[in-house]
Amino acid sequence: MMMKLLWICMAGAIGTGTRYLIGLWADERLGRAIPYGTLLVNVVGCFLIGLVMQISLRTASVPPALRLTLTTGFMGGLTTYSSFNYDLGQYLHSGAYATAILYFALTVFLCLIAGSLGVILAGSLFSN
Repeated sequence: MMMKLLWICMAGAIGTGTRYLIGLWADERLGRAIPYGTLLVNVVGCFLIGLVMQISLRTASVPPALRLTLTTGFMGGLTTYSSFNYDLGQYLHSGAYATAILYFALTVFLCLIAGSLGVILAGSLFSN
């Protein structure tokens, strides 16, 4: 258990560092009209989590501990969108449309509300 946690944490740190470096690269090369770095890591993360999950579920090529290290660790550090995208896609692919809509709506709205509450709280605690 502790060794698994250590691997996940190390992979998460690598993912986070990778996200940071991609963000710097994207800002320098592509500009800041939109957050290209975030867009890039989210698209890549969605691709990678789908790839790793499907490979690991269909073959024995990716042991469960490695899958967890790659998805929860590295991709969790790289992006927070890939898990949302993968789960939503699975609901849609399985025909669970109501669940997909509910999951999408809850994720988007609750995250928006939580983010807004964080901004409001920070503003009230640290107002000028």
